[in-house]
Amino acid sequence: MNNWILHYEGWKPEEQGLRESLCTLGNGIFATRGAAEEVPENKYNYPGTYMACGYNRAKSHIAGREIENEDLVNWPNWLYLTFKHEDGEWFDLENVEVIEYIQELNLKEGVLLRKMKFKDSKERVTSLISERVVSMNNPHVAGIRWTLLPENWSGDIIVRSAIDGRVKNNGVERYSELESRHTKVCEKGATEDHIIYLAACTLQSEINVAMTSALNVYKSEHMVEVDRKPVEEEDFIAEDIKIECEQLYPTTIEKTLTMYSSRDFAISDPMTEALSHLECLGSFNEVIRRSKEAWSSIWEKSDILIEDDSKSNHQMVLRMHIFHINQTVSRNSIGYDIGVPSRGWHGEAYRGHIFWDELYIYPYINLHNPQLARSLLLYRYRRLPEAKKEAKAAGYRGSMFPWQSGSNGREESQVIHLNPESGRWIPDNTHLQIHINAAIPFNVWLYFQSTRDLEFLSEYGAEIIFNTALFWASVARRNASSDRYEIHGIVGPDEYHTKYPGSEKPGLNNNAYTNFMATWVLTKAVELTGILSENILKELQMRVGFDKKDIESWKEISKKMYIPFNEKGVIMQFDGFEELDDLDWDKYRSEYGETIRLDRILEKENDSPNNYKACKQADVLMIFYLFSSDEIINILNHLGYEFKAEHIPENIDYYQEITSHGSTLSRVVHSWVYTRSERHKSWSKYIEALKLDFEDEQGGTTSEGIHLGAMATTVDMVMRSYSGMEMREEVLWFNPRLPDEINAISFNIRYRSHWINVRISHEKISINFRKGWAAPVEIFINGKKTTFKQDYHKEFSI
Repeated sequence: MNNWILHYEGWKPEEQGLRESLCTLGNGIFATRGAAEEVPENKYNYPGTYMACGYNRAKSHIAGREIENEDLVNWPNWLYLTFKHEDGEWFDLENVEVIEYIQELNLKEGVLLRKMKFKDSKERVTSLISERVVSMNNPHVAGIRWTLLPENWSGDIIVRSAIDGRVKNNGVERYSELESRHTKVCEKGATEDHIIYLAACTLQSEINVAMTSALNVYKSEHMVEVDRKPVEEEDFIAEDIKIECEQLYPTTIEKTLTMYSSRDFAISDPMTEALSHLECLGSFNEVIRRSKEAWSSIWEKSDILIEDDSKSNHQMVLRMHIFHINQTVSRNSIGYDIGVPSRGWHGEAYRGHIFWDELYIYPYINLHNPQLARSLLLYRYRRLPEAKKEAKAAGYRGSMFPWQSGSNGREESQVIHLNPESGRWIPDNTHLQIHINAAIPFNVWLYFQSTRDLEFLSEYGAEIIFNTALFWASVARRNASSDRYEIHGIVGPDEYHTKYPGSEKPGLNNNAYTNFMATWVLTKAVELTGILSENILKELQMRVGFDKKDIESWKEISKKMYIPFNEKGVIMQFDGFEELDDLDWDKYRSEYGETIRLDRILEKENDSPNNYKACKQADVLMIFYLFSSDEIINILNHLGYEFKAEHIPENIDYYQEITSHGSTLSRVVHSWVYTRSERHKSWSKYIEALKLDFEDEQGGTTSEGIHLGAMATTVDMVMRSYSGMEMREEVLWFNPRLPDEINAISFNIRYRSHWINVRISHEKISINFRKGWAAPVEIFINGKKTTFKQDYHKEFSI
């Protein structure tokens, strides 16, 4: 088994959507789905190209009301490359006899390969090899190379290369009733040098994208002159090339593309840059060589190895997840106003919005590309003004970040959404998940812990933390009878529970995860006041708008926040959770399996998960995912609750029994929390999580875009959970707990300006500091601190 190749065999149109998503090629600026280039959008093919944070708003009339959504825009289709015999139809795999079909994504090199052999209605057999690259070296460049071999025929063919601007957003079926037109073609044509070009502009956001393309033909590695004819249709520009083919002699056809947008830096205008860049681009060989070199550099630092005795594809799938993280956000993304989307730039699900999923993705980025993490965190910082406006409108102080963020940071969550099971439009209350206002400062703090970037903390990060602390202090309300602070009218990570049974008012009281995280934010805000210099703190007090009285308020609330427990010491998901009905899990699991979208199923039955002790995903267990047992015990004891390490398994078991895993984020969190107590169960859950997108466990959702948070957490499981890596108290901790099913793991991390290589087996841990010049750091292993500096290597028995 080649652990670098995602391999598909056989032409299966019903699987094309999944293959397109998993075979997407991107570079952190734009991404193109792994669709077939020879046909436009049809029932089995969806050639989407998406630009990072390239959004547009449009209004739709649904269920008797007008709603406005902001979507990730599907830009013109640059892939378009097809051919026909002079007496035949344009090539389409659905209209020929497919003799052989192989599709492979080379994760090591970032190249998509398709090998096809087919027979047409006139018994002509043709072999066609397609290679595709979206350059990681140059984020404005992509290309396709065809090698066409006539097996039993000779004659002339017409090759058509095009840029198709007739595209719409049609990638998610349940959005089909919404407005799908987001662009208009502003300019198109062909130059005397046989370059075709097309510019499109979004209808509302006025983002301009220019694409230019050239096509060359080679025989025996020599470029040949061919007859060319431009083809113009509405919103469509192409060039038809006539090529003489000879039996068993291959013809090579190379299509190169440049793409610029009005969001790019150091440009005059997109079309000028795209045209001038294409003219000096070089051959496809040069494009692909440089892109492979860029990927080689990424993998040298980013690869994570699992050593085991099985013949499984676990290593390949793990690498596929690393690959898609780096395609979504990369070195190319640094400096751009880009967030981390929950579904990558791989499709139109969730409209390309930025959710709390970045909580799961940042650990990997922090420890491999801290400059990128810094840049991505600025996406949130730039949207503080909008978050302040939202908080003020809701009657709160500080900043209230939206559950779904897009272009400017306003709340982009839907007001209503379609249940595909029932066909009904129902209210969407997910915007009440204000716990994202803890996830964002948590990401800031984790970045600071891994980098010790005091400049970022002083200039940007502290402002986010102090603003969210003001928010949480104004959201929390003191209960006079209990002398505890409470948070009412919210929704937790679970999402199945949005209101109490029989109530018309949305929201729940005292979601345990939300209250715990609010406490954490307030504690960190207080801690920050002791880290920052007096001058910087005074400046931040004026900029944010807080004083000593607020700091005292943060201290008090962080000691008196209410966390609901039942009589057995299990943390309850929210007030009243234990009073809900029990669900007949045997019935639903026997009918729908272990992964259930229970909310959709029950709504179809005119019922609701609001009535049951049933969870979509980890909610309370998120506490055990984010924090070590020592940290959890310290916070709960600080709040005046008696909580011990032996209580943790009871909490995990309680929620494991009532979770439907209706989210891809769920299984990997359950795997994480089992790492210490039941390693075999942890590994079992991990393998399930590893395959969620690879095998499309949610029944068609992966075709709409990958689940980047779930992918990143499977990577983080190996890097931090199984290694027992933590960053706290200015020390890097390792407390490994490998599952019995694997022999060893190894990886590199970037920690406080050091590159560190780590290898862990069941017997020992090896730490190797590569050459560098950063300050020494302390690492805690086996109850002992060791100071590491450049070129230092040490092994520890475990």
